[in-house]
Amino acid sequence: MTQANQTPDSGITIVDLRSDTVTQPSEGMRAAMAAAIVGDDVYGEDPTVAALEEKGAALLGKQTALFFPSGTQSNLAALLTHCGRGEEYIAGDRYHVYTSEAGGAAVLGGIMPCPIATQADGGLDPEAVRAAIKPDDPHYPVTRLLCLENSVSGKVLSPDRIAGPAAVAAKAGLRVHLDGARLFNAAVALNIQASELAAPADSVSICLSKGLGAPAGTLLVGAEDFIAAARRQRKILGGALRQVGVLAACGLYALENNIQRLAEDHRRAALLAGALAQFDGLEVQRQAAPSNMVFITPRTEDHAALTLYLRDKGILIGGQRPTIRLVLHKDIDDDGLERCCAAFRQFYRYR
Repeated sequence: MTQANQTPDSGITIVDLRSDTVTQPSEGMRAAMAAAIVGDDVYGEDPTVAALEEKGAALLGKQTALFFPSGTQSNLAALLTHCGRGEEYIAGDRYHVYTSEAGGAAVLGGIMPCPIATQADGGLDPEAVRAAIKPDDPHYPVTRLLCLENSVSGKVLSPDRIAGPAAVAAKAGLRVHLDGARLFNAAVALNIQASELAAPADSVSICLSKGLGAPAGTLLVGAEDFIAAARRQRKILGGALRQVGVLAACGLYALENNIQRLAEDHRRAALLAGALAQFDGLEVQRQAAPSNMVFITPRTEDHAALTLYLRDKGILIGGQRPTIRLVLHKDIDDDGLERCCAAFRQFYRYR
């Protein structure tokens, strides 16, 4: 198992299903980090950052890119760039930018969120987007931006499901931002280029520290004038770093080596979902186009016991209730998958 963590007392290798953010850098990534040529990126002099940004922009079919420490900061800088104080963005009511980024756009930017219903597949109804766009009336904030997401809690959206709402927004004069934290998962699951999914968006945020396995970092991609303005927002938010090429090297390694291997995570997620579906008292949600996540709902009386039982076996799962997210990633190989399946099997044998 690649660079897996071990419990200090027992030496048992941990299989961590809580998130794909828990991965350890591979030996190849560590070597790239050690060999990175660096410079002061605030002065635009870090060649490794420049190479990463060029690579990311090319993969997404955009003019240029900007490296950020985190996805939350990248999304926030995008919103601050697209919108002014007293303006509004539309987003799905289950999208990360609305639910899980501490309300940063409102707190720091005076930007009003307008959440609309997220459909069962994770997409937005184009007519709901159209209805949410405000008329030119001083009683209302100015609708400026539509925020989309792909994938959404493991659900993969096809190009049409992105293009439909985006076309409504563009026709109304809105900009479109795509939170593509796991966009490469979506692209690999659909067997298409990530640029096809990114095409309708004016800006896209891509995380390097999730399934791609880098220790930190996100790219914001878009047109040159947009990225120039976003650079100022990054400075305001404290995200401008100096010799950051040591981290950029990890991201560059990830883009060059870890995209296609995401299919292995998807394969293992499908196998895990199939194995868990056989147990009475455990509901398993199936995805139309599997990515790297499996969602399970144990019986209420089993929830805490299952978590503790698995922990004793060296398997970590999230504490969400009632439905738990299990995430496959590069540090869980076939042996780790079999350990998970065996532990669940043992737990449910006498339930």
